[in-house]
Amino acid sequence: MTQFLAAFTVFVALHSIPASPRVRGALVSHLGHGTYIALYSAVSLVALAWLFYSAFNLDYIELWAPAAWQGHVAFAAAPLGLFFILAGLLSRNPFSTTARRGGGEPGAIVAVTRHPVLWGFVLWALGHIPPNGDLRSLLLFGGFAIFSAGSMAMMEKRSRKKYGDALTEMAADTSIVPFAAILQGRARLRFDMPMLLAVVGTAVLAAWLLAGGHAWLFGGDPLLFIRSF
Repeated sequence: MTQFLAAFTVFVALHSIPASPRVRGALVSHLGHGTYIALYSAVSLVALAWLFYSAFNLDYIELWAPAAWQGHVAFAAAPLGLFFILAGLLSRNPFSTTARRGGGEPGAIVAVTRHPVLWGFVLWALGHIPPNGDLRSLLLFGGFAIFSAGSMAMMEKRSRKKYGDALTEMAADTSIVPFAAILQGRARLRFDMPMLLAVVGTAVLAAWLLAGGHAWLFGGDPLLFIRSF
């Protein structure tokens, strides 16, 4: 448990400290944007691998028995979460996490929610809790979900500080909760190229994971779980 807590602390620190504009700006200025992104990505992957390794080495303590509906939750939430992550990373977004640089009109996914990447991780994480049903999975995926939800609050605070009173007008056609602005008539659901690429990417990755990729990476076969009932 000590190693797991240490790994999670490092993971959270890596995704919290550089998120500060002052810290990120200093690192980019010193290293250059390309070098910073490459180093940050590499270190983040190592930290993530350590986190999963330490979680898998925890003792298995069952909290609830497996049931068919748990697999259906994962099959619905995980691909939707992956779509949100990919669409968010590929789209311009002045409010939250994105891989796109520069200004321009926000991507269509921002009308759904201004935090698509973070909501994607919440959905992905929560979708993995029911079918696993053990303490280590609850700690791992529950921790991911809580961290992602907390990051939304941090992003909102940063946006208020950055844009001030202009934020109200800028965020008029979007919402924190997915689809809230659309249901309230403040935004229009539309589709753009980043969302199309996200659909294709989600389909390809989901197919690979179901064809054996998930079992190769994590030792569990989602299809086998469904077929066992």
